[in-house]
Amino acid sequence: MNPPYADPGSITRVAGIEVGHFTDPRRPTGCTAILARAGAVAGVDVRGAAPGTRETDLLAPGNLVEQIHAIVLSGGSAFGLDAASGAMRWLEEHSIGLDVGVARVPIVPAAVLFDLMVGDPAIRPDAAAGYAACAGASANDPEEGNVGAGAGAAVGKLFGMQRAMKGGIGTVSMTVGGVTVGALIACNAVGDVVDSDTAQVVAGARTADGLRLLDSRRALLRGELPQALLPGTNTTIGVVATDALLTKAQAQRLALAAHDGLARSIFPAHTQLDGDTLFALGTGASGKQASMLLLAALTAEVTARATLRAVQAARSVTTSEGLHLPSMADLA
Repeated sequence: MNPPYADPGSITRVAGIEVGHFTDPRRPTGCTAILARAGAVAGVDVRGAAPGTRETDLLAPGNLVEQIHAIVLSGGSAFGLDAASGAMRWLEEHSIGLDVGVARVPIVPAAVLFDLMVGDPAIRPDAAAGYAACAGASANDPEEGNVGAGAGAAVGKLFGMQRAMKGGIGTVSMTVGGVTVGALIACNAVGDVVDSDTAQVVAGARTADGLRLLDSRRALLRGELPQALLPGTNTTIGVVATDALLTKAQAQRLALAAHDGLARSIFPAHTQLDGDTLFALGTGASGKQASMLLLAALTAEVTARATLRAVQAARSVTTSEGLHLPSMADLA
């Protein structure tokens, strides 16, 4: 792991946030539920050109709903959006949701990534998976790597899936001035992952012999042409959260700032082949307001570090179909 950060923290260090994973034992796929039982102000920013999302329009600052109760991140491409239905059922059973007089309606935005090429594509997260992720949620530091929404993630696919590496899910938090900001990122990028502290590629497309990192940026600049890939077969998704007091407009600005961190840690980011989508949550549990400049800086930083941890914690997989995705540790 990155030596300067002996205790990287996690998004659950933000008061009011819980995380649960469901990882399917039949193939590498799964989903992750980020719970805010008491409600959280939320925003979203979509920068990739091929997103798969649910309930994102209601997060616009001018729209009615003020708080959400969970966010679901899932593998399985658009099929994985069904996991949010299971999260809604679990929340309703626990009387969590928007009080509309005759019922409590849980508000559960969601985003998905494409992992259908890693194992049997007929196996993908469903409502039962989303329910199980919520049932397993806690305020403990969540697992990282090949779990939840990161179970089937891969990175570095510009030159073909056969030269890609294993992606995953990672989380980091920082506390400054009595306010905590955390991020949880499921990294399934078409591009390479870069350590933002050193500017070195740490995971991504490999050379033709599969033994070394190619460095996609340098390869593209010297004229090597990427393989034709289907749009939407990638995508990095995630959540940043803070215990500071936020308005919906401020939450939206933090979602935007999170993409600055993504751009530091992935090259290329926000492509027409990715559906990069990041949510921001404010639980307000600290009771403190903080400078938006500070919050935005922390948001970008924890997003970049969590993206790095997603590949640091990942482990290699080999599917029954013969696809081998080595991990960062394998090439170190």
